[in-house]
Amino acid sequence: MEIDLLDFVEQCRDLAKQALGKHAGEPASGGFARWVHVVLHCFRLEEGHSYRETPNRLRYLTEIRDALGLDRDDLPDYSTIYKSFDRLKMWVWRALLRVSAQQHPQSGHAALDSTFFDRRRASSYFRQRSGSTVQTLKVTTLTDVESLAVLDVHIAARWKHDTKTGPQVVRRNADDLQSVAADNGFQDWHTEYEIAAHDVEYLVHYRGSSAKAAANNALNRANGYSQRWMAETSYSTTKRSLGDAVRALSWYRQFREIVLMFAISNIEPLCEPL
Repeated sequence: MEIDLLDFVEQCRDLAKQALGKHAGEPASGGFARWVHVVLHCFRLEEGHSYRETPNRLRYLTEIRDALGLDRDDLPDYSTIYKSFDRLKMWVWRALLRVSAQQHPQSGHAALDSTFFDRRRASSYFRQRSGSTVQTLKVTTLTDVESLAVLDVHIAARWKHDTKTGPQVVRRNADDLQSVAADNGFQDWHTEYEIAAHDVEYLVHYRGSSAKAAANNALNRANGYSQRWMAETSYSTTKRSLGDAVRALSWYRQFREIVLMFAISNIEPLCEPL
């Protein structure tokens, strides 16, 4: 997606401060504030730079440095940026995802679906040395069907069944939901009962061609089930913009990277050039 880069950095700056709250100004790596590191990682991922390239690019982007309050002769070293991704815990990226989704109109109607991200970009040598045999990560998301904002993300290296991850994602967001649409991979009576207990209408597609399944599916279509495909649209947008593979080596960095990718996907529509 084509964006105004300066506007993107300014949006990330404001949202990072909001996500971090009272912790925004606390120093992280190299004495730089935490919000600065959050924005640098957004900038790095959006532009597709490596850790080494990021400070070099900033050296020639005066307006970006000014937005971050950085001096040309006192930029974070690439190793400082790399280490800060370890030190910034997962709650930081989830908070950024949450506040980025809140910048879009919330309809209360969401789509529940899963996609996969490739983790084979890491070298074969590293994967063998670390004992990593899982080549793809399963990602389950909750997407607002009108704004396409990704509201929540669940990531797993060991693929749990959709009926296990679906209720977990819905449960975390039940207070803000009126209905959730999902395909038949998320359908069993335990899941339906648990989601219904949160007073959320569950529009799930039934398997088979029995009279009960046909009637349920027809009723779901009348109630907006067809909007479930908006989740796949959000996947397509994210992967075309940021890629379908993670670059980090360690599994916990990969999890954080995926959450950050969806947060960036929420921010990009706010920064489209005039």
